[in-house]
Amino acid sequence: MYERFTDRARKVMQLANQEAQRFNHEYIGTEHILLGLVKEGSGVAANVLKNLEVDLRKIRLEVEKLVQSGPEMVTVGKLPQTPRAKKVIEYSMEEARNLNHSYVGTEHILLGLLREQEGVAAQVLMNLGLKLEDVREEVLNLLGHGLEGAEVGERGGRGEGESSSTSGKSGKSKTPALDSFGRDLTELAKKGELDPVIGRAREIERAIQILCRRTKNNPVLLGEAGVGKTAIVEGFAQKVIAGEVPEILCDKRIVVLDLAMMVAGTKYRGQFEERIKAVMTEVRRVKNTILFIDELHTLVGAGGAEGAIDAANVLKPALARGEIQCIGATTLDEYRKYIEKDNALARRFQEIIVEPTSKDETIEILKG
Repeated sequence: MYERFTDRARKVMQLANQEAQRFNHEYIGTEHILLGLVKEGSGVAANVLKNLEVDLRKIRLEVEKLVQSGPEMVTVGKLPQTPRAKKVIEYSMEEARNLNHSYVGTEHILLGLLREQEGVAAQVLMNLGLKLEDVREEVLNLLGHGLEGAEVGERGGRGEGESSSTSGKSGKSKTPALDSFGRDLTELAKKGELDPVIGRAREIERAIQILCRRTKNNPVLLGEAGVGKTAIVEGFAQKVIAGEVPEILCDKRIVVLDLAMMVAGTKYRGQFEERIKAVMTEVRRVKNTILFIDELHTLVGAGGAEGAIDAANVLKPALARGEIQCIGATTLDEYRKYIEKDNALARRFQEIIVEPTSKDETIEILKG
């Protein structure tokens, strides 16, 4: 059922299960799914709610007013869904299809909750003044049609641009586009949600050295699939949170950029460019973000429909001017096939070869 769900949407459903257990309920209802959305807190749905000036804490309070805890009992494993919760999932998939999205994200779940008007979740959201059409419009604003708002920044555009300039007063994110299409590794490290990294100290230190340079300060990790390239970046994020990096990197935020999600649903020419330019604008503005782009070779051609430009051509000028920093990861074959051919792009990156772990290191990893 969840094969088309994004990682965040799946996390919402896991959290919904936990919320049902916390209430000592034997089922997952629409209210638990809503609480899962709130607890996940960083997906498109959460940003939509924040942009519509809905306090996420109020949602939890409203649910707790309407829903009583069950009798004390121990519930483990996956709980069944109520018919209304199942209907929400169906509506979510329908909303994704209607928006021509190939995935089901947190935003579609939010729309599904509002469409199931008899559920507790819809009652809570409507009590807080939300209307289905307003939410759908804000989703479209955030996912493409209105992302130009993120670029205007101080000029006072609507939607994301407004949230950037008013973030101090309202608590809205300064980087809504990046939050929508990225996953914050430093935040996950802070919460203790990343696994410890074993046997990659040398590669992590080398990446740190490159990131501290004045020029050519974008490391690219080259190694076979499954060798642990992403784990190296997660290890770096953990070092940032632990304060075990040079001062120049202490306040950095490491965000995984999900190119597949950025491309998804971009049926009109120029939509992808709007999205990636919005992200670049936010990264340049906040100045403390390092992007991690897994499968770096997919930059070449990403979003490049006929008459469009691909992601690499959007990124190259910003990398050349040192306006953004990025860590890439790909296989050596893909790097040679796609990146090395583009000299202007290859010049921006410093290679780090990631060899498979030794027998002893592998044993240590398995023990860990």
